[in-house]
Amino acid sequence: MKRLFANVLALIVAATLAGCAGMGGGGSSDQEIRQGRIEQIQMVQVDHPNQFGVGAILGGGAGAALGSLIGAGTGRDVAIAVGAIAGAVGGSYAQSKYDSRRPAQQVIVRLTSGVLVSITQQPNPALYVGQNVYVEGAGANASIVPR
Repeated sequence: MKRLFANVLALIVAATLAGCAGMGGGGSSDQEIRQGRIEQIQMVQVDHPNQFGVGAILGGGAGAALGSLIGAGTGRDVAIAVGAIAGAVGGSYAQSKYDSRRPAQQVIVRLTSGVLVSITQQPNPALYVGQNVYVEGAGANASIVPR
C-alpha cells in the first residue's frame, strides 16, 4: 500500500511540474513596439502550443500504479516497469491524437528601419497586404496589430 501511495504521489508531482513548465516568469510588462508595413500574409498550420508530454507522464504513472497491483517481489517490479513503459507509450499516442495542428498566419512585415520580420500568430482577418501595422513584443511573444 505504501508503494502505491508513493507511485501516486510521484505521478501528481510530475503532472504538476509538467503543467507549470509552460508558465512564464514574472518579468517586466514593458513591450517593444515597432512600426512597419505588411509585405506578405500566408496561412500555415502550427502545432498545438501545449505539447509538454503530459500524456506520456500521466500514462506512465498510471501504468506503474496498475503494475504495482500485480504479483509480489521481483515479479511486481517487472510489472511496474512494463506498466510504466506501456502507459507512457499509450499516453503519448493518445495525446498525439487529441493535440492537432491549428491554423495560423505567417505575416512578413517590413519595419520602418528596412528590416523584414516574420511573425506567426493566430489568424486576424483585419490584416491585409500593404497595411501599416505595429509589431508588439519580440521573439515568440511578438504580434501584429493594425495602426
